Amino acid sequence: QVPLVESGGGLVQAGGSLRLSCAASGRTFSSYAMGWFRQAPGKEREFVSAISRSATITKYADSVKDRFTISRGNAKNTVYLQMNSLRPEDTAVYYCAADSGPVGVSAGAYESWGQGTQVTVSS
Repeated sequence: QVPLVESGGGLVQAGGSLRLSCAASGRTFSSYAMGWFRQAPGKEREFVSAISRSATITKYADSVKDRFTISRGNAKNTVYLQMNSLRPEDTAVYYCAADSGPVGVSAGAYESWGQGTQVTVSS
């Protein structure tokens, strides 16, 4: 497992932007596919976006496609989620996760999780 720490959440008005970061500890960051998930109150955790080890493959939930962009900097052991055109329905706790297997959309495949960062979008 790899320790993960998210940052960058906050309160933003609808239409605004936020950039989430997830920093990993250790020397094996580039060995992991990375994903972002979110969980709103009273709802199940859902997939948001994922990126392969070499950043050649990215995946997005339909609800965030064309608004969110995932990227990673292996030299900095960090994965990012740029969120634009935010909507109130994007309000949730956002979690990053690491998967030693192929990049995927299933939360059950991810082995390490951060503590989450709150994103609140006001209307």
